[in-house]
Amino acid sequence: MAITFDNRPTVFGDRVIITGSYAASDTTIDVSDFLSEIDFAGVNSIASLVGTTPPVTVADTCSFSDTTVTVIGAGGATAGGTFIVIGRRA
Repeated sequence: MAITFDNRPTVFGDRVIITGSYAASDTTIDVSDFLSEIDFAGVNSIASLVGTTPPVTVADTCSFSDTTVTVIGAGGATAGGTFIVIGRRA
């Protein structure tokens, strides 16, 4: 797993924004060190289908529960990319 968290989370009141990146092999992002609950999570996939004209972007999606984000790949495999999670500070 190659989950990396950016060094400086943004804090506003009792909420915090966590950003970072995930690799193509990553399917879960655990933010329990930062948050007690998640309000929003999003991923920005970096993959595209090679050899198609025009290129077609394949976007990962995500879902979340408690303090874990699950990355859902198009066609089964995740592509890797960046993420953002907003929630209540731990």
